[in-house]
Amino acid sequence: MSLLNSLPNNSGIIICGHGSRAKTAQEEFSLLAKGLRSRFPQLEVEYGFLEYSSPNIHMSLDRLIAKGITNIYAVPGMLFSATHAQNDIPSVLITYMQKNPALKIKYGQELGLHEEMIIAFQHRIMEAIDLVEMPKPGDLYDTMLVVVGRGTSVAQANAEASKLTRIVAENMGFGWCETVYSGVTFPSVGRGLEMALKLGFKKIVVAPYFLFSGKLIGRINAYIDKVAADHPDVTFRVTDYLRDQPHVINTFVERIEETISQPSVNNGLMEKFKSRLAAGEVTVHHHHAEFQPEVESDSEPHLHDHYHSYRHSHQKDEGHGHTHAPYRHIAHPHGPRTMIDENVCCCFMSQFPQAVVDEERALRLAAGKSVVDKIPQCKVN
Repeated sequence: MSLLNSLPNNSGIIICGHGSRAKTAQEEFSLLAKGLRSRFPQLEVEYGFLEYSSPNIHMSLDRLIAKGITNIYAVPGMLFSATHAQNDIPSVLITYMQKNPALKIKYGQELGLHEEMIIAFQHRIMEAIDLVEMPKPGDLYDTMLVVVGRGTSVAQANAEASKLTRIVAENMGFGWCETVYSGVTFPSVGRGLEMALKLGFKKIVVAPYFLFSGKLIGRINAYIDKVAADHPDVTFRVTDYLRDQPHVINTFVERIEETISQPSVNNGLMEKFKSRLAAGEVTVHHHHAEFQPEVESDSEPHLHDHYHSYRHSHQKDEGHGHTHAPYRHIAHPHGPRTMIDENVCCCFMSQFPQAVVDEERALRLAAGKSVVDKIPQCKVN
């Protein structure tokens, strides 16, 4: 029997996400809580976001307290442990506990490369290539797998995406595998697909390792469509994102159970954050919890990680009222610079030295490609 069935009545669950400007992503994130509620109807389960979306984490914690909950188990609804899972969510939870000293919150691990997540991802790939069971050795030797990771400035999180690619490629027996990223790091989706095509495979499965839809999924599909149009002799299959696939819900259950059973002193994300906090490496910040509804727009989500020594502001007359620590490989020839002038977030564009922007545009002109100096959508009035 699951530990979730034996929790006292004053216990509750909160799934913490980043948030998205895309309403579809917000709605799909709520399916995680719905999936847990359907399995454990006696439990109070809420979800909350860091920014962009409502309810934010503070709002959801308020709801739990209003229901008499004083013992909360929080887990990040994130695939890998990067800045948001490591710093931002613990910061918000600590701030909230300081204001509510009678409340106890234990914070668990990200989804990570749990076996159930790997199975969920493999199911999405099987659906895309019309398989009902795992392929036999040799069935996919003529097919390449390209996994699309989110991309972050945290090298370990990027490495986890590459590790996932290798595990799935061996489990399913693909002829070759590559990992590309939708933002921040390299290789970018467009450049990575161009490189992958040079290997000569005529069947390519592109598998975004994302929990939900959103504008990044649209961007990824646009890159695939463009490459596919230029190579009509190659068959591309694109997988669905993970969403509330049953094995994803299984993973959340296990992560929550781990959080319940973990000792008070452990090496989890919250404890690591507290250690960095005590050492002065990070600070507790408050801006994420202060949700401000945004004007509906078609702007792209941030293709960066937040460097939290600032207060977030997305007011149209000021743009982004903060600065960012530039990604150290921002000028990599196959990385983020390949997205210059493609309507990405203004504060992402601001990370590029002007010399890099000028060089990238000159390279495109020399290759006979058009160059349009686009104003990022988030700067458009």
